[in-house]
Amino acid sequence: MKKIIKYIDKPLFFITIILFILGLIMVFSASNVTAYMTHAVSPYNYFMKQGVFLTVGFILFFIMIFFNTKSYGMFSKLLLLVGIGSLVLVLFMGTEKNQAVSWFNLGFVNIQPSEFIKVITIVFLADYYEKNIKKLKKWGSSLLPIGICAIVAGLIFIQPDLGTTIIYCAIVGIIFLAVPISKEIKWKTVATTIGLIGFGIMVLLGTGKGVLLERQMERFDFARPCDKILSTGNQVCNCYIAIHNGGLTGVGLGNSTQKYLYLPEPYTDFIYAIIVEELGVITGVAIILAYIIILLRILLIGRKSPSNRGATICYGVAAYIFFHIAINLMGILGLIPITGVPLPFMSYGGSFTICLIAALAMVQRVSVENGILKEKSNL
Repeated sequence: MKKIIKYIDKPLFFITIILFILGLIMVFSASNVTAYMTHAVSPYNYFMKQGVFLTVGFILFFIMIFFNTKSYGMFSKLLLLVGIGSLVLVLFMGTEKNQAVSWFNLGFVNIQPSEFIKVITIVFLADYYEKNIKKLKKWGSSLLPIGICAIVAGLIFIQPDLGTTIIYCAIVGIIFLAVPISKEIKWKTVATTIGLIGFGIMVLLGTGKGVLLERQMERFDFARPCDKILSTGNQVCNCYIAIHNGGLTGVGLGNSTQKYLYLPEPYTDFIYAIIVEELGVITGVAIILAYIIILLRILLIGRKSPSNRGATICYGVAAYIFFHIAINLMGILGLIPITGVPLPFMSYGGSFTICLIAALAMVQRVSVENGILKEKSNL
């Protein structure tokens, strides 16, 4: 226990705690009106649920940090099979939410298998490429896990959940580039993938038909959202209004006007707009700076790791957090289509919160192992 306390990354730990506390406060502020007026539940409903999710997550954190990263790999194949089975099962038994069948409704809580599969995949790839490091000059050994990930991405896509599919593929892509695969295999695979994507886009544009649903295609019409405030531009335009209202210092905690049913579910995907409205652009910028520090600390831990497993876990988790931040913020700023991606540390959500804490636990475990190994080498 002493060594764990000694070698966890303190800046990373305390910044994440601060962000989780701020997120919990903002979930209450952003959700109380919607909870009472739309869902006819207590104004504290989402605040209390998020508190439970954080408690469960941190219990998991303090369990996971006592197990070395090799033990994570032992369970990764089984968990991946369970995850794939869950993605298949959710298509037949899942609950539809926001026109996507991505959830299991257990009554007291909804579970989203696609969130768990992201973290499971990071561990699976880290363990696979560590154990098969001597075989990574062969095409089959190098691309086998990528083929499995392609199946997972396909299952997420047909829910349909385009945002999660993009993030999942991006995480897998970053890990593929980071692991010590033969450069020939790596770059030929990248070139082939880009070529196939380009060909697919040309075919879809040429035929006028695609695999995206009409509601997904509508999201690509995201330019000048306030010209379409009564239709597809409603969410982004109200985000603009919230950010404009906030100014530098905000209108005060709890004083947002856009949470009064102008923004749908402002405590999830659009919580950053409410944060800026209530606490100001200064707080919004401070959160982004905190994100940058978190990502740099994770990358530094990965760089110090003597094993490919530890480094890959860190790079995968950094990608996991970065792409959630980037896609969420770019969406509410109207730079890309809205994809329904939660904002790390801030957004309400059980599956995402628990998975994020589990991912951070793995990074901290890598930090502990780095410290223990350095201590032994100095003896």
